[in-house]
Amino acid sequence: MRLIVAEKPSVARDIASALGSHRKGRGSLAGDGWTVTWALGHLAELAPPDAYGEEYKRWRLESLPILPESFKVRVNSRTREQFNVVKGLLNDPAVREVVNACDAGREGELIFAYLYDLSRCRKPVLRLWISSLTREAITSGLRDLRPGEAMRPLEDAARSRSEADWIVGMNATRAYSVKFSRPGNVLSVGRVQTPTLKLLVDREREIESFRPEPFWTVHARFRREGESYDGVWFRREKDRTRSRLDAREKAEALVRKVEGGTGVVRKAEKKTATERPPLLHDLTELQRNANARYGFTAERTLKVAQALYEEKKLLTYPRTSSRYLSGDLIPTFRRRIEAAGSLPDLAPFAERLATLEKLPVTKRIVDDSKVTDHHAIVPTGKKATMSLSSDEERVFDLVARRFLAAFMPETRFRNTSVVTEVRGETFLSRGRVVLQAGWRELYPDGPGGRKEKEPPVLPPVEVGQEWPVVKVAFKEGETKPPPRYSESALLGAMETAGKAVEDEELRQAMKDSGLGTPATRAATIERLIKVGYLSREKKVLLPTEKGRALIDLLGESPLASPELTARWEERLARMERGEDRRKDFMNGINRFVRSLVEEVRAADGERLAAPSRPQRRPGAGRGGRRGSGGTAATPASSSEPLGTCPKCGAPVVETKKAYGCSAWRERGCKFAIWKTTAGKRVTEAQARRLLTEGRTAEMKGFKSKAGKPFSAALVLDEEHRVRLDFGEK
Repeated sequence: MRLIVAEKPSVARDIASALGSHRKGRGSLAGDGWTVTWALGHLAELAPPDAYGEEYKRWRLESLPILPESFKVRVNSRTREQFNVVKGLLNDPAVREVVNACDAGREGELIFAYLYDLSRCRKPVLRLWISSLTREAITSGLRDLRPGEAMRPLEDAARSRSEADWIVGMNATRAYSVKFSRPGNVLSVGRVQTPTLKLLVDREREIESFRPEPFWTVHARFRREGESYDGVWFRREKDRTRSRLDAREKAEALVRKVEGGTGVVRKAEKKTATERPPLLHDLTELQRNANARYGFTAERTLKVAQALYEEKKLLTYPRTSSRYLSGDLIPTFRRRIEAAGSLPDLAPFAERLATLEKLPVTKRIVDDSKVTDHHAIVPTGKKATMSLSSDEERVFDLVARRFLAAFMPETRFRNTSVVTEVRGETFLSRGRVVLQAGWRELYPDGPGGRKEKEPPVLPPVEVGQEWPVVKVAFKEGETKPPPRYSESALLGAMETAGKAVEDEELRQAMKDSGLGTPATRAATIERLIKVGYLSREKKVLLPTEKGRALIDLLGESPLASPELTARWEERLARMERGEDRRKDFMNGINRFVRSLVEEVRAADGERLAAPSRPQRRPGAGRGGRRGSGGTAATPASSSEPLGTCPKCGAPVVETKKAYGCSAWRERGCKFAIWKTTAGKRVTEAQARRLLTEGRTAEMKGFKSKAGKPFSAALVLDEEHRVRLDFGEK
């Protein structure tokens, strides 16, 4: 008899249905010559440190590091009943061969390996490796089972990942908690979670240390014969173009010089540009897309995609890191296109592709060299005729739309660049005309989910033409700090180990050297939130005081380095391919942890411990608690004061909603410069000027209660209140 071990009951039912008629047993389904049973995720797990000796029950630096020669695996007490069912079936004399039908990936391999070992089973193993749970995919996979021995490199990588996380997590968490935390407080440290946290802490400090600088740009409008176009002043310096001026006086002088002049066209270039369709989705790209378009968390997207794979059978295996398809899928493309068109909005595009005699299959769609365990996430070929939840419909639409877009023509533009000279000063104008919408027809609101501002269409312009200046003015701007991480941006940073990489094909090439894997990144983010290192505020993720304190304690430790952890992940990926040895990898992990524990022992024990629970950080315009009559909580220790409170002389600091007196709690001082005044955002630089000079320059962007825009300055009156000054208007 053949025993098939699935990872979940729902998958076991699908396999049994594909095999034919069957009867229900205790924790299993049985048919003619076969039985299907299941795990419930991880039925077994690595044992805790106290399983290796009494000395590890107490957390003491003297007992570290804990480096088991052979790891112990124990049965999860909550699922012991189902484990006993699986163990009994594995040891049933009637069973001649075993099929590992757990999820086709690193974790699925580990789940089965623990079950097989704990049951002391020695029967031959075959591997079911499929990317969708349709009846056709299951029956095809069962006809083409792989030898279990061929999966040994993947099992080695799975065991190494699990054991490395145990070694680093257990030792680092105990070491830092014992040395630096208050009694009862745990400083959770992990191989992937800690460098991920450092990305956010580093970004937050960049924002805090950023000091905005004002700049000015000069804009001119040229008109003749009823047509016009706009240009912005620029100057070419060496290999770059400069359009910003560092002083208002320079902008005013430039306006006076150009005003009333006539522009002469010195350059008018037209170039045709093409934009290829985006690559297909892997899990990280799908999570980023869903976060940017719908605000979904990575965990929410994964949960929905898993349901569309397991329950609805509409999507292929979601936990993939590939964005390409294998050549053997080409005959199924038309059926998958038809399935994508089962969504009403996509039907016209699917019908258009169906009329093509030959589909345009390129290397950006099919590339066997870039498909390892699983191909990209695409529709299975089953039509979405069943009832879908709102989340399921949105995620299926993202995948189906991207699949259709891959076969659509390139988008073609004609870009126009014009240089106009006025009295020795040059102005640049750019325009664009869409010649062929191509795949962008599927994304009327832009690929990122936001309507993109397109460059204007310029009138016919020829070199040597004269265009009178009908309007010229300057605009005041301010440099901006780097943005905080949204979940989409953090997933992208984890994928490239913190390196700023926008090109999607280059990101795909770096997928083996990121932080974690597509399947684990969502759990890492949720873990950081659960232990109080991060908070989720609207669309951004913010490090808490506890998270910042941990990174401070780690200092220059390689444990916080994204690059080091990324190299480990790269080695695990090589191990999966049989290109690296498990023994060498684990020896390296052990050496690293020995060194880490010694560093903690030698570290200065006088440092402040992290707070015992998450605290909202008010610095840089985020977090904080409102007090009675005050503006917000106390300032972050690393935040510099903006100036002196005109009422009581205490420092003025930035809080969530205001630039306020830091002594509001001690002295009850209510001085505040609210960040939003009459509908306008007040910047840090403007608040500093108000504190030092008693007024700001006249600013645009205020709005009356009726919504009418107006200009005004902010001033401090005799009672140290912030007022609007309309000048002599």
